[in-house]
Amino acid sequence: MSLDASMVLIEGPWEHRFVAANGARFHVAEQGEGPIVLLLHGFPQFWWAWRHQMAALAESGYRACAMDLRGYGASDKPPRGYDTRTSATDVASVLRSLGGSRAVVVGHGWGGWIAWSMPTLQPTVTRAIASLSMPHPLVFRKASFANPRQLRANAYLGGLQRPFVPERQMTVHGGYVQRLLREWASPEGIWPSPEEARIYADAMALPFVAHSAAEYYRWVVRSQVRPDGWKFAARMRTPISLPVLQLHGEHDGAVLADTAGGSASYVTGPFERHLVPNAGHFLPEEAPDVVNQHLLDWLATLH
Repeated sequence: MSLDASMVLIEGPWEHRFVAANGARFHVAEQGEGPIVLLLHGFPQFWWAWRHQMAALAESGYRACAMDLRGYGASDKPPRGYDTRTSATDVASVLRSLGGSRAVVVGHGWGGWIAWSMPTLQPTVTRAIASLSMPHPLVFRKASFANPRQLRANAYLGGLQRPFVPERQMTVHGGYVQRLLREWASPEGIWPSPEEARIYADAMALPFVAHSAAEYYRWVVRSQVRPDGWKFAARMRTPISLPVLQLHGEHDGAVLADTAGGSASYVTGPFERHLVPNAGHFLPEEAPDVVNQHLLDWLATLH
């Protein structure tokens, strides 16, 4: 079956639009009117991961904008630009193209990593941040070396460093993506359904998406021994004075719950952290009601 990017333009109560930002074209799904809440998905997903939050945010008077990150979904897939500094610039540029000046940025997984970087790399557009399933980047980097269980959970990162092989794994038959979804989700839950797993596997099989997804993780590993990575780490030591919400699943199979603490030491502003019981890595879909309640309660404190 031939796949093209139109498959991720899933119909629903949202609207699809394309915006020019930072030299590329980005796809954004929007729902609701009011202050912008910009939603950043993680790996191996795309904007659709936020569908439950978009409905709740719209009903509560917010403009929910879920973008496809560079290289994913219906956004452009250039050969370069998968470092965190470029990602933060992408997010800031998309926000401006949407007509916003400052916004709350909410990220999941790799999107959470980008959200953590926004107060430091793009402070003028960032009102507050929420990160789901991802502690502060320096906390995660330290845990990746110091915690043997996290090191084992990161085995996929090593696999993604190889040339060509991961791209083939992620695009042939969809088995690799579906396995990650199930391994990282809570074993006590019923997520993902066969239909959800197929949709994400098909989205990863779109031309150039698997390569783009792998490039994010190649940068995060290789940058640790390169000057751009050293500069990023130095910048990320800057205390975050904005409000921060951190949510983490009790049974997260990708970023283990016992490695997710410690982010508060990088935050001088208001900080909330909640552990979500009986949920794994994919919080927006595994525990949508709990996530929505935490998110809406926290947003109400920002007024």
